Amino acid sequence: MSSLDHAAVHQPHRDDYGSRMGMWLFLFTELILFGGLFIIYAVYRFVHQQEFHLAAQELNTTIGLINTIALLTSSMTAAMSITAMQKGNVRFSKALIWVTIGFAFVFMVNKYFEWGSKISHGIYPGSKDLLAKPEGEILYFGLYYVMTGLHTLHVIIGVIFFLFILRQIKQGKIASDRYVRLENSALYWHLVDLIWIFLFPLFYLIH
Repeated sequence: MSSLDHAAVHQPHRDDYGSRMGMWLFLFTELILFGGLFIIYAVYRFVHQQEFHLAAQELNTTIGLINTIALLTSSMTAAMSITAMQKGNVRFSKALIWVTIGFAFVFMVNKYFEWGSKISHGIYPGSKDLLAKPEGEILYFGLYYVMTGLHTLHVIIGVIFFLFILRQIKQGKIASDRYVRLENSALYWHLVDLIWIFLFPLFYLIH
């Protein structure tokens, strides 16, 4: 291989920079969205400190901790998949992506049972049992369902991204010299993980 060919292989594609910039801008808008919700949470928590304290005791800290470990580990496997792809180890990269998706399903299954438990006890927006509670607890659970629900939606979108990436790898559109889409998907996944790192202590460790 000539020096020109070698340089062509390792030179980034023209749209790589635009793709990365687009992803960073998108992540910035997501941070603004959740940042606004965190500010609303902080205001209501300041006004209703005791009610938030009591409401937090309704949540299962163990489930929250398991989900935190699952997402932290999945971020690691997502990052490792990029390294594997850069080294040309496509099979290992795909395996790591599947592991990441597996941890995402662990998170979603835990969230399903957690929400199911709360709903079975009548704790959900608009329920008679919840409306009978003090205003602070109503606000707490309203924010809990909105913020964790929105986060779970982002987890689902992240899984869809990774499934798309797996298809792209199979088609040969992602390789050791063309991995920006995988990199962008991992960046998105890191954002999902980062948001949960804030949600976990705010809702599960407040008491």
